[in-house]
Amino acid sequence: MNIFIERMTYQAGDFVFKEGDQANSAFIIQSGVVEIVKRQDEDYKTLAEIPEGGIFGEMALIDDAPRSAGARMKKGGTLVVVNRGTFEEKLKKTDPFIRTLLKIFVETIRRQQNS
Repeated sequence: MNIFIERMTYQAGDFVFKEGDQANSAFIIQSGVVEIVKRQDEDYKTLAEIPEGGIFGEMALIDDAPRSAGARMKKGGTLVVVNRGTFEEKLKKTDPFIRTLLKIFVETIRRQQNS
C-alpha cells in the first residue's frame, strides 16, 4: 500500500473540524497546539488542549460516528493528516482484542461526554 502523507497548516483560531462533522481523518500535531471544544450556548467550552506530537480526531474513525466535539487551533501550526484508509489499514494489523478494546473505550468516552 502506498501511503501519502498530507500536511495542512492552520492559523490560531482556525477550526480543523466542527462538532457533528463526518470524519474522514485523524490528525497528528507536527507543530502548534489544538484545543478540543464543545459548543455551549453561543460560545465554546474547551475540553482539552493537545500539544505538539499529540493525536486527535481518531475516535470518529474508530466508531464511524460524527465528531463529538470540534478541534480548533489554539496556536497555529502544521498537522499531519491520517486518512481513513491508512487508519483502517493500520487497525487491521492490530490484534482483534485491542480493536475491540478501542471500540469499548470510545463508546465509554462518548457516553461520558453526553451525560
